[in-house]
Amino acid sequence: MLKYSQRFYKRQFINRTELSGKTVSKFNDALAAYFKNGLLITQGLPTVNALASQLNLSPRYLSDMLKQETGKTAIDLIHIYLVNEAKNKLMSDDQRVSEIAYELGFENLPYFSRLFKQETGISPNQFKKQLAN
Repeated sequence: MLKYSQRFYKRQFINRTELSGKTVSKFNDALAAYFKNGLLITQGLPTVNALASQLNLSPRYLSDMLKQETGKTAIDLIHIYLVNEAKNKLMSDDQRVSEIAYELGFENLPYFSRLFKQETGISPNQFKKQLAN
């Protein structure tokens, strides 16, 4: 019975490929709007719950839908977006890594560095040094 229900749950994503492609772009738009509208300052780092409520989906369903379409969960896509924002700031600004981390909503600098290194393979300081060379 459990295998049948899992197969049935996964089948809904196969039948909705057109809809799921739109969900990915809506998710990216909602994430970009989160930063553009200054919600980062008032509400902190974006959460799956906040973005799912904007899209009128449950957090679990949103994450499953994104995983089916992109191979990444919603939190993974949020982390990738944050790291890309950090890369842009490291390339263009003369700010320190800690200032960029706090500007992006990270209150814990070691967490930011660990996340950055996990996504890129190098630390933010090493990334900045590579840009200087």
